[in-house]
Amino acid sequence: MQIGDLIRSARRPFYSLEFFPPSDAAQLPAFYQTAERLRALDPLYISVTYGAGGGKQYNTLSVTAELARRGFTTMAHLTCVGAEEEKIAAFLAELRAAGVYNVLALRGDPPRDTAWDWGKGAFQHAADLVRFVREREPRMGIGVAAYPAPHPESPSFAEDRRHTAVKLRAGADFAVTQLFFDTREYAALVESLQAEGLDVPIVPGILPIQSFDSLRRVLSLCGASIPAKFYLGLEEAHAKGGNAAVREEGLAFAVTQIRQLLALGAPGIHLYTLNKADLCLRIAQEAALQSVPEKG
Repeated sequence: MQIGDLIRSARRPFYSLEFFPPSDAAQLPAFYQTAERLRALDPLYISVTYGAGGGKQYNTLSVTAELARRGFTTMAHLTCVGAEEEKIAAFLAELRAAGVYNVLALRGDPPRDTAWDWGKGAFQHAADLVRFVREREPRMGIGVAAYPAPHPESPSFAEDRRHTAVKLRAGADFAVTQLFFDTREYAALVESLQAEGLDVPIVPGILPIQSFDSLRRVLSLCGASIPAKFYLGLEEAHAKGGNAAVREEGLAFAVTQIRQLLALGAPGIHLYTLNKADLCLRIAQEAALQSVPEKG
């Protein structure tokens, strides 16, 4: 089933989940145990990442295939980095053979220790991947990334949203947002796309904060902004109670943010799980999506 169709037919707001494949096979039993624990959220779909440079593509394939075998609707990440048409076509064929019919098409991040020239690759932008997948595998569902705050390389909100519109017009079925902390940015993103005639589901991505250090690291990588009041609250919590207090502060903020997003009409919530179950389960319990009325 294509995820875009599942989103459009969902009668209630849903959760979707993002995992990264373990780098060590010895960690796989614990990884799948985490996935099974999060089955309690009845996720509409699960996405599986792979690292910079596509170095974990095989891990992505095997983990995505196993999650599909376990009955989850799954989506594999696919990036432009180091991608060639033959390799992408082969990867798509392997996904299809494993019962996976959805990909998240991304530009991706180049390897950090390599000089990189985007102009030399077969795929330079996520829209190039979208067009290729749409032509080669018309039955494949395609998602793309959207940025409530601009991508670090974008000069402006307008330019970033133009790129998002190009990806959607290239054939994407839906978009998942990068993490963000200001709900108004999501509302503005959706409004701007609708003004362009793009009535495509935009699923907001929420990051459960695990620690103050991890938050700072993530912010430095993705370019997301954070409201000053919230950041100061996290600092104060960290000073008083360390990372345990930070997690509690972050949980309360995530619950409020989820409720605000659903009130704005978000179709569901995409949780960046960081391969951890406890905080995701608590957020879901306190946000209580099951209490939200059905659509329509």
